[in-house]
Amino acid sequence: MADCGRRQFPVVPPESLKQLTRSNDYRTKEKMAAMEEDMGDLPAREDDNDSDRDEEDRLFAWMVNDAMDEDEEEEEEEEEVEDEQPLDTESSESFELDTPAERSGHVAVVDRNFMYVWGGYKNAQNHGFFDLYLPRNEVWMYNIESGEWTKHVAGGNLHTSMSGSCGVCVDGVLYLFGGHHARGNTNGIYRLPLRAPSLVWEEMTDLKGLPPSSKDKLGCWVHRNRLIFFGGYGYAAQGPHRGTFEYDESSSLVWDSPGRGWNNHIHILDLETSTWSQPITSGNTPSPRAAHACATVGNRGYVFGGRYKNYRLNDLYYIDLDTWEWHEMSIPQQCPVGRSWHSFTPVSSDHIFLFGGFTTDRKTLSDAWVYSVSKNEWKPFKHSHTQRPRLWHTACCGPDGEVFVFGGCANNLLSYHRAAHSNKLLVFNVLPKSLVGFCMDVILQHREHLSHYWDCLPKSILHSLKRRLSRVNTLGS
Repeated sequence: MADCGRRQFPVVPPESLKQLTRSNDYRTKEKMAAMEEDMGDLPAREDDNDSDRDEEDRLFAWMVNDAMDEDEEEEEEEEEVEDEQPLDTESSESFELDTPAERSGHVAVVDRNFMYVWGGYKNAQNHGFFDLYLPRNEVWMYNIESGEWTKHVAGGNLHTSMSGSCGVCVDGVLYLFGGHHARGNTNGIYRLPLRAPSLVWEEMTDLKGLPPSSKDKLGCWVHRNRLIFFGGYGYAAQGPHRGTFEYDESSSLVWDSPGRGWNNHIHILDLETSTWSQPITSGNTPSPRAAHACATVGNRGYVFGGRYKNYRLNDLYYIDLDTWEWHEMSIPQQCPVGRSWHSFTPVSSDHIFLFGGFTTDRKTLSDAWVYSVSKNEWKPFKHSHTQRPRLWHTACCGPDGEVFVFGGCANNLLSYHRAAHSNKLLVFNVLPKSLVGFCMDVILQHREHLSHYWDCLPKSILHSLKRRLSRVNTLGS
C-alpha cells in the first residue's frame, strides 16, 4: 500500500499469514473485522474524506475464536475456500481462572442476586494488535452479595463466539440476539435458562413471522413478555421491513463485503406465541442508529444517543409500547454530550442512569447522569470513578438500586494504540440504600459485638449476612 502519510498496520510475517490461513480457528474474512468493532459506530478520521477512510490500515487488526468444530461444516468450508480455516485461539491463549477476562462488546444481565456475563472480545496476549473473541461456551456468574465470580461452561448449540450481541433476561432466561462473528453479522436468537441445574444454550429455530435483519450494536426493550429490538448496524433487510435503512458507503471498501448500514427498525418477538412481528408506528421516528442504549420504564421504551453516519447523538426518544407512538423529548440546557457505546440503566420507576461512552471527537467518557422521567430533567451524578472512563461496557441494576458496570474499553478503541479492555467491576450507588441494606451494614460493622445474636435472625437474612461477611473478609477489612 502506498504511503499516504497514514500510520500502517502491524506487519504480519509470511509464516504467520500462512498459519492464519490454514490453522484451525480463524477465518480470513475476519480481516474485514478490523472495522467490525464500530463500523456502525466508526467516525471518519480527522484528515480523511468520504471516499478514503483509514480502514485498510487496520485490515489485520483482528483475530477471532469461531470454534466451528462440527465435522460436516469444516469439510464444506474446505471445499468452498481453502484459506478460510480458523486459528485455534482458545488453545493458544491462557484465560483467567478466578475472574473473567478483560473484554468489550459483551452482554450482561442480572437475575435475582447474580449477574451473568457472556461474550465480547479481548486483546490477544501474544499477537501485537490482534484481538480475539471470548469462548462461546464460557459464562461468568457474579454473586452480588458475596462479590465472588464463578465460571460456568455452558452446553448446547450456540454456534459461534460474538461481540455486539443484544442480551436481556426475562423470568430467569437470558435471550441473546444478533451480533458479529467471524463471517459477519447474524440474526440468530438463543435462550439460556439461568436457573436450571446446568447451563445449556438453546437455539430458537421454530419461530413464525419475518425476523430482523442480521445486525449488531442494537437495543432492546422488554414489555409484557415481548422482546422489542430497535436499530443496529448490519446488512440490508431482505423482505418488507418497516423503517429506514441507511447504507454505509464506507462498508463497501472491505473486500467482498455485501455492505452494511444503520437502521431504525423495530421488531417484536412475542415469547408466548414465538412470533416475530413489526408494529405500525406513529409520531416523530428517531433516525437510524447503532451503539445506542435502550431503557424500559413502565410502558415506555427510551432510547438515548448512538452513532448515525459521522455523528454521535444526544437525542432522547421514547415509544409508547402499547400504542407504538414515538415521542421526541426536548433537550434541556443541561444534558449529556452526544455519545455511543454508553449504558442507560433504569434504576427506579422515574430514574435512568447514564454512564460513559464515546464522543464524536473520539473521547472516552467517565461522566454519569441521572435522567428523571417525570421532569424530563438531566442531573450530573457525582461518583468516585471519574478516572475510569469506559465505552462498550455493560451496566446492570442490582436488587438495591446499585448499578454494576463491568468491562469495556478505557481508551480510544479506534486508535492505533493497544485497546485498554477492562475486567474491572465499578459499582454506583445511584439510589439510597434500603433500610434492610443499612441495617446489614451496621451489623457487619459491629459484628464482633452482635454476632452472638445472629442465630435469632430469619434464615434468609442470616444467609445474606454470611454472604456479605465473606465479601468483607475477601476485601481484607
